[in-house]
Amino acid sequence: MTTIQTAYNQVSANKVKTIVLMVAFTVFVLGITYVLTSALGYTESEAVGFTTIFLVIALIMNFASFYFSDSIILAISAARQIQKSDNPELFRLVENLCIAQGQPMPRIYIIDDTAPNAFATGRDPKHAAVAFTTGILQKLSRLELEGVVAHELSHIKNYDIRVMAVVTVLVGLIALVADMFFRMMWWGGGRRRDDRGGGGGILILIAVILALLSPLIAQLIRLAVSRRREFLADASGALLTRNPDSLATALVKISQDKEPLEVANKGTAHLYFENPFKDKQKGGVGWFAGLFNTHPSVEERVAALRAMQ
Repeated sequence: MTTIQTAYNQVSANKVKTIVLMVAFTVFVLGITYVLTSALGYTESEAVGFTTIFLVIALIMNFASFYFSDSIILAISAARQIQKSDNPELFRLVENLCIAQGQPMPRIYIIDDTAPNAFATGRDPKHAAVAFTTGILQKLSRLELEGVVAHELSHIKNYDIRVMAVVTVLVGLIALVADMFFRMMWWGGGRRRDDRGGGGGILILIAVILALLSPLIAQLIRLAVSRRREFLADASGALLTRNPDSLATALVKISQDKEPLEVANKGTAHLYFENPFKDKQKGGVGWFAGLFNTHPSVEERVAALRAMQ
């Protein structure tokens, strides 16, 4: 099987898996909302009404962060915008890949940090930016850097920032529903079921357990979507360059670099090409620890790329 055929297969498979996760997440949110409101004695129509209200609140909370997230993230990351005259070679590399991909040229930023890494941000291809650390420009070969750029451009073309914004809305909705459930229990909202003559003791117990666990489950689903988008960007990037080996080599080289990225934090870690927290990459062992990672393991990503050759 050729590289291109395998790349198309991986892109298609990863898109399908992301859709499945998103649908499952939506069903999970609706199911949790129904159980919690039912435990409080509300009817199905009332539960739908509460879900709609919570969804609107979550959308409002995330609206500003969605439209201004790129500026906020770039500022937090101490990234400075550069022009073509500042680094003509980097600009030509990005421009050539944008032409091949058929997408607009993003703004280019530099982070003064010797740890090799990069990330893309922006709500759509017309409002996008790619940031590179000085370390990644110094430590990778041109072909390896090309693979990283293709990966980041794929994030932009695949609307990954928008996908993750939707996921964040759903996570926020779950948190709101759980918090509201406990507040209404505390204020006596649970008496509605008693007033209607239903026992509901077991349902209340189930609802309490779900309210406690659902925010954690929602976060795990968010992380699963994030990891799936990384696989998709790898496959899409390899398809763009027709050179999965260079991307795999870049992954290995960056993961083996000992320097942590100083400007990274838990809120921005999922954006980076590779996990910026070096002490966390080898800290967990097994599938359970992997559930809490923003990125797939380097071994998994490299194996998927090697399989495309």
